[in-house]
Amino acid sequence: MTDQFEVVSTGRIGVDIYPLQSGLGLEDVETFGKFLGGSAANVAVAAARLGRRTALWSAVGEDPFGRFARRELARLGVADDLVATNDRYPTPVTFCEIFPPDHFPLYFYREPSAPDLQITPGQVDPDIIGSARVWWATVTGLSQEPSRAAHFAAWEVRARRPLTVLDLDYRPMFWADENSASEQVRRALTQVTVAVGNQEECRIAVGETDPHRAADALLDLGVELAIVKQGPDGVLGKTRSESVLVPPVPVEVRNGLGAGDAFGGSLCDGLLAGADLETILRRANAAGAIVASRLECSTAMPIRDEIDAALALSLTGKA
Repeated sequence: MTDQFEVVSTGRIGVDIYPLQSGLGLEDVETFGKFLGGSAANVAVAAARLGRRTALWSAVGEDPFGRFARRELARLGVADDLVATNDRYPTPVTFCEIFPPDHFPLYFYREPSAPDLQITPGQVDPDIIGSARVWWATVTGLSQEPSRAAHFAAWEVRARRPLTVLDLDYRPMFWADENSASEQVRRALTQVTVAVGNQEECRIAVGETDPHRAADALLDLGVELAIVKQGPDGVLGKTRSESVLVPPVPVEVRNGLGAGDAFGGSLCDGLLAGADLETILRRANAAGAIVASRLECSTAMPIRDEIDAALALSLTGKA
């Protein structure tokens, strides 16, 4: 199975229920759309839309939503070979409210646990995990056992192979407290080569919100590439020999959810292509902006031509 998959992502998969009316609380919304969701699933879809051979390692419930999620993965080009079916916990459902341009509350229904947190060390496939050119994980997978142990078992297989990525995607509702999260994230950072997160997520990870100090702290833990998202101030990418700051891509925001996952899928694509850091970050920003201009997440992920067009507009100042 050597090099069977270019990108393997690990973590959340579920169903997103999005209101089809903006500016209303859920108590007033009358119509909803149903979409494949979950950060890891979205990143996998985003990479697949860019032509990458992609798989998701996760689990769904033995229920209609689980069948829907599997069907959508396949339809959107993501292999589900590593997606287990859990007969104890239902497939998670997530609701959101849409208040553009910058307020999108999320309501997660995944208690007391979710199938994606029930993956085990025994499910680690050394051939697939070890040979994947990119392995993408998020810190949510560290919030509960047995998923936490499964992640560290996979990182042992990876042995800090290049393009072992940790998304610092910190969701406080999944953790007992910040200290627990910080402890596990810092432990994980010693196993990966790329870290990506916003300033608040960097605070949890390394105790820093200043972008340059946060990036330096990530590098000090052995990460080779640190990426710090700064919202309207752009994105900082830093290695031990290079520092690049790129501006955001202007866009009329419809729903900001999923923009970070589009960024992640494009980041994987750029790293696989061996592009220079500035190009990687500019394209990832453009991918995120495209999704922010659309309602849904997974089915909104752009193809390469769309990123090219958005990037060309932004560079000419016409976006």
